[in-house]
Amino acid sequence: MNDALLTRLQELRDLAGVINLATWDQETYLPRKAEAARAAQLSTLQGLYHERLIDPRLGEWMAQATAATPDELATLRVLRRERDRAVKLPSRLVKAIAEAQSVALGAWREARARRTFAPFAPKLAVLVELRREQADALGHDGERYDALLEGYEPGMRVARLTPVLASLTTKLRPLIAAIEAKGPPRDPLAGKRFPVDDQWAFTLEVLQAMGFDLEAGRQDRSIHPFSSGLSATDVRLTTRLFEEQPWSAIFGTIHEGGHGLYEQGFSPEHFRSPLAQSPSMGLHESQSRLWENLVGRGRPFWTFFFPKLVARFPTQLAGLSVDDVLASVNKVERSFTRVDADEVTYNLHIALRYELELGLVRGTLSVADIEEAWNQKTRALLGLEVTQPVEGVLQDIHWAWGEFGYFPTYALGNLYGATLYATAARELPSLEADLARGHLLGLREWLREKVHQHGARLDAEDLVRQVTGHGLRDDDFIAALQARYG
Repeated sequence: MNDALLTRLQELRDLAGVINLATWDQETYLPRKAEAARAAQLSTLQGLYHERLIDPRLGEWMAQATAATPDELATLRVLRRERDRAVKLPSRLVKAIAEAQSVALGAWREARARRTFAPFAPKLAVLVELRREQADALGHDGERYDALLEGYEPGMRVARLTPVLASLTTKLRPLIAAIEAKGPPRDPLAGKRFPVDDQWAFTLEVLQAMGFDLEAGRQDRSIHPFSSGLSATDVRLTTRLFEEQPWSAIFGTIHEGGHGLYEQGFSPEHFRSPLAQSPSMGLHESQSRLWENLVGRGRPFWTFFFPKLVARFPTQLAGLSVDDVLASVNKVERSFTRVDADEVTYNLHIALRYELELGLVRGTLSVADIEEAWNQKTRALLGLEVTQPVEGVLQDIHWAWGEFGYFPTYALGNLYGATLYATAARELPSLEADLARGHLLGLREWLREKVHQHGARLDAEDLVRQVTGHGLRDDDFIAALQARYG
């Protein structure tokens, strides 16, 4: 590849890093009065990125490029996919979406603080219309959602996704019913309070044990946990802390730490290259869900970490055992909040959001009706009555970003993660014994070799197939749940 093409690739990655930094700051330290200025800044930055990506000269350089190595061939494939989508979008629309996202984010925060959907509703309506316009500009075969889904999970379509989620829902409902038939879940930690400073210290212990490099990343606090990779040497994580809900911070950290390990694990050879990214958000979510659920909710993990938790909270945990912690972290109970949901009911939360945003994008559901539709879906899928929008339509940040098509990647991540972990357990016979000794780096290194270092060299399902011998399926996930709860 020629020097001009390589230089442009590096510029694009640098701009993406700065955009990620600005959005991370927006969620953590940005002063409230700076929201309008940040909206304008992000609009400008997104516009610059878009202009450089659709530059006709870049198309000429790509046409002239010859790939001498597999990595160069993969680089051109990834770049071509991104550029082909970008050239279909007018700069006006790209800037409008970026500004609308920032405005909606501020309105979402206000709505949550006031506990009413009203401030957010008109901003969400703007984003819905812009995303529908974006889908039409990108092109589709009659299903706008496909065009948006492609941005998060290349190759996935509604026609394939809907049966996957329907199958999961069908298989999970009897399992949930069987668990509930055993009686109310036991939670020995209920009603106790855990000082947030000690929770924070414990989360950092866990991050370091997982192998997250705190000299190449950091953890902060936000309303909604998230991670942002500026580069492999600058990965930002956040979590949230509540005195009465210690698992929110702990599992938020483990989840985002899984994302962070992926970002830190890209090959140094791909620095400032399109290959230094995950090929799909489903595969990215496989890493967070693998660490959060298959590691973090297991007995081996808590065999090692329970004494460390007791050291932080000796009064609250007096007289309790590892079994008590496992009873608490593996409590299966229908709940309102997705991020705090147990691993059995979690995918029902995804099915709910998928059905609603599919309706929004199709135009069969209006923003004016979305709050009531959310409440009805919660009643139908989870058997719960929403009493306030913070536990309903306002709980997730994703719609404030207009990220329609993102939620299904969590379910895909659950499936990919279970398959990858089952393969790791077969290839690492001492895995559970190592986890029980606090040796988490063996698993991290296996994931780094098999998944992380490859970045976007292969499409997500092709990479999973290369590692495990098969593509997307739910049997490993269902088997893992039955082994733990059956």
